[in-house]
Amino acid sequence: MSITLSQRSARYTTSPIRELLKLTEQPGMISLAGGLPAADSFPVNALRAACAEVLDTQAHAALQYGPSEGIAPLREWVAAHLSAQGVAATADEVLITSGSQQGLDLVGRVLIDPGSTVLVERPTYLGALQAFAPYAPQFVDLDEDADGALPALQAATRRDARMVYLQPDFRNPTGQTMTAARRAQWALALRDSEIALVEDGPYGELWFDGPPPRPLAAQLPGQSILLGTFSKVLSPGLRLGYVHAPQDVIARMTLARQAADLQTSSLTQRLVLRVLDDGLLDAQLPRIRALYRAQRDAMLAALSRYMPDTVLWDVPQGGMFLWLRLPEGADAAALLPLALARKVAYVPGTAFYAAGVAPRNTLRLSYATATPTQIETAIAHLGQIFSATSHVSAPRGDTPVFAG
Repeated sequence: MSITLSQRSARYTTSPIRELLKLTEQPGMISLAGGLPAADSFPVNALRAACAEVLDTQAHAALQYGPSEGIAPLREWVAAHLSAQGVAATADEVLITSGSQQGLDLVGRVLIDPGSTVLVERPTYLGALQAFAPYAPQFVDLDEDADGALPALQAATRRDARMVYLQPDFRNPTGQTMTAARRAQWALALRDSEIALVEDGPYGELWFDGPPPRPLAAQLPGQSILLGTFSKVLSPGLRLGYVHAPQDVIARMTLARQAADLQTSSLTQRLVLRVLDDGLLDAQLPRIRALYRAQRDAMLAALSRYMPDTVLWDVPQGGMFLWLRLPEGADAAALLPLALARKVAYVPGTAFYAAGVAPRNTLRLSYATATPTQIETAIAHLGQIFSATSHVSAPRGDTPVFAG
């Protein structure tokens, strides 16, 4: 006797990144794979003190069920935070979620029907593909150039799209930031359409030299869904994110999340609100930016030192990731076992492509969790592997790359 599973359950796929994380538990492994924030950045003392205060003064409310939309003061804080970035937001347009990954799942639940066309960047965030795939969309890749994804919506499959999913700030996996001019082009193109903008913004606060352009959602009121998270600026273990969208969309998302988990932890919401009201981000963000910038610089220096001339990379201006392009003919997935044998982990780029033929010569590196010394050791090993690979040849084609 066996249990018959739903057709939807077959569309849930494993994450190669999560599988790689298991390998990183091996002694001596240097992981440049997972998009984990640096543990040194977690504000442990501030959270400990805030937790004690919340339990001393708000224990009954913090340990009780709460509203599915999230507690009102935290929603008001998010609305004010977004308004300061140019996004017209009210608390009624905010839903507090259990991490922004839940927000992506809720987007899929309320926007995607089987066969709906979903436009995505090429490459795009793997977690979004995993969240949307169970709802059986048709993914269509967007072309792009150095300014970001191109808003060419003339083709029939694009005109009929239900939504476009974009990560304009320090995109995962490439680290690319969409320019202000390209954002304006997207706003103009979408304004006359029925395509919803889903803007994912987990890395926007992690800039190095200056903030990115204002969110694209600021130019598309009433037509955009903006996702944010506290995972990258406080701690992913808190599992706290948010969605800003029109009130009718928030209402549908609230009903959808009630069927899943009722609400986000009351204790976590009040704990985070306490540290936000204390102004923790004013001290926290400069420290994280300085930490990641130093680690990015260490990776860039090591790449320049150890990589063969045939390997190219971008220079991210924020975020946690750097995108490497090997020469055509190289296979990053096939080379990964050689890297793992030297105790170095990375993510082959094929994991981040939704449609079409994925180039096999790309890979994502994260500089967020490794120390500068570890980064240098890891890049030295990778440089030796990529230099010794016999089928490496000069890159060809029209795909934009950025020289290191």
